[in-house]
This record gives sequence, structure tokens and C-alpha cells, in this order.
Amino acid sequence: MGYVKTAMLMAAVTALFLGLGYLLGGSTGMVIAFVIAAAMNIFSYWNSDKMVLRMHNAQPIGPRDPSGLNEMVAELARNADLPMPALYIIDTPQPNAFATGRNPENAAVAVSSGLMQVLSREELAGVIAHELAHIKNRDILIMTITATFAGAISMLANFALFFGGNREENRLGIVGTLAMMFLAPLAASLVQMAISRTREYAADKQGAQICGHPLWLASALERIQQGAAQVDNIAAERNPATAHMFIINPLHGGGRDKLFSTHPATENRVAALRELAAQMGDNGTKRPAASRRTVHAQPFQTPSHDDDVSGSSLPKVGRHRDRNSPWN
Repeated sequence: MGYVKTAMLMAAVTALFLGLGYLLGGSTGMVIAFVIAAAMNIFSYWNSDKMVLRMHNAQPIGPRDPSGLNEMVAELARNADLPMPALYIIDTPQPNAFATGRNPENAAVAVSSGLMQVLSREELAGVIAHELAHIKNRDILIMTITATFAGAISMLANFALFFGGNREENRLGIVGTLAMMFLAPLAASLVQMAISRTREYAADKQGAQICGHPLWLASALERIQQGAAQVDNIAAERNPATAHMFIINPLHGGGRDKLFSTHPATENRVAALRELAAQMGDNGTKRPAASRRTVHAQPFQTPSHDDDVSGSSLPKVGRHRDRNSPWN
């Protein structure tokens, strides 16, 4: 059902983009709009991962890091039947994470220094499993294409008044063009946000299945939500268009499971995971140990280009251990 809804929403944003081109410039405008969309998607397909990682100043985590993160990710990737993704660290005390890449063979997972400080080993496993689910479902490509269309619609709408307002091919007229300048980007954003929410629920479910314990992810989501509300993510605030990629909205003022939210409400996601835990027989005995630490990571020291991320800058994975955890 999630894929059907996603396909319908993507068809809607595509139709909106082509329709806007047709209304502003007739069949010629529709063809031009299609060419623009195709060119933007091809560029995004090959370059979006590098662009996003650069925006957040993500640094690679080499295979020799002593934190244990590589081993954990490798095992979870095997559980998901995925190749090992590249790992990156983001220098921000806000606990958060995202995945990017055009396909499973060219994927990357980025975690924040704050996430490594705050979460237990089991909670971190739940977060990594969620990001691997996005990779397995090719959600990164889906959201890249959707974001491309949304941006192209906004671009066409902004240019509409200057290039289409008085032309005979423009079937809207000046008043209609002005209305379209505001309504088309709004509609595209609503569709983009709806797709993002749909894929988050799907990744929560599959991520819980990958790590085997829905309550690990549920506990992590609650802790990350608390941290995201308390700590600024400067890079995300400068690049709000990437907010939908994070496991929890990194921007302040994020809210409920409503039209203008890129993420489902955390309480709704946690409730769904607890219901799944009951179905899977995960009764909480293996739930990650609670931590009363406040959310404040130590400053991350950027490694040199010649070295992997060292233990002094990347905390050991999970100081709170579950005796039943497979990573002990």
C-alpha cells in the first residue's frame, strides 16, 4: 500500500509539473518542462549524494575507526542483504542521521557526533537499520526525484509572470498566472511532504525488522526528538531543503503529522513501532537501557585527510549495553 500511495503521489507531482508547463506555454511549454525535469533528474541522480554530504560538511569514517560503528553497520547490512554503505560523521551536537545515494551500491549513511554521544548501542542499531531500510527501498532516489520536480515547479512558477503573463499561449491570463505562482509551489510542497511521511513509516517498519527489535528504534526516536528540539543544527537550518532526509526533522518548529510536515509525528511513529513489537513478540525485555544523560556532545575534531576518524573524536558505540544484544 505504501508503494501504491507513493506512486500515486509521484504521478501527481509529475502531472502538476507538466500541466503547469502546458498552461503557461501550450504544448511547447509542456515539452520544455519535461526536458527541464529530465535534465534536473539526471543531474540529481549522479550528484545529489555528494551535494548533500558537502552541505553538512560530512567527514568519512574509515574502516579503522575504533568506535565499533563499522562492525555494527556491516552486520546490519548483511541482515538487510545490502552492500556496506560508506559511513560519514557530521560535526553537530544535535543527535540525528540520514542516508543518501542513488542506489544501494553507491549509498552513504551519515550520523552526527551528537547521535554517537547520546544513544545506546541498541538505539543506534535501530537508527542505522532505519537508514538501511531507506537505502533498500531506494527512498533516496524517490525523494531526490520528488524534490527535483518540486523545485522545478517553483522555478517555472517564479518565471511565469515574466515569460508567460502576456503571451497568447498562456491560457491562464495575468490573474491566473499570478495565482499559479503561489498555488503550484504550494501543491508541489504538499505532495513532497506527503511522500516523505509515507516513506518514513515504511522505513520504520522495515528498519525494525532488519535489527529485529522495534523497541530499539522506538526508544531512539524519542531520544532524538528530544535532542532535536533542544539543540540547533546549523547546517540543516542553512539548507532546509534537506530536512526531509533526516530520521527526525532537524529544524526547530517541526510539528505534527499534518500537511506541512516533512516527517510523521514522532509519537505516531513510536506507537506504530510498539504495535509492531507486540506482533513480533518483542515484549521490551531487550529494550535499550534508559539513559539520563543530557543532549550535549563534545566538539568533534575534524580528522586530517590522511587519517581515519580517531577514537578521540568518534565516541565508542553505545556505552549502555543490553546483555541480549548481538553486538556485545
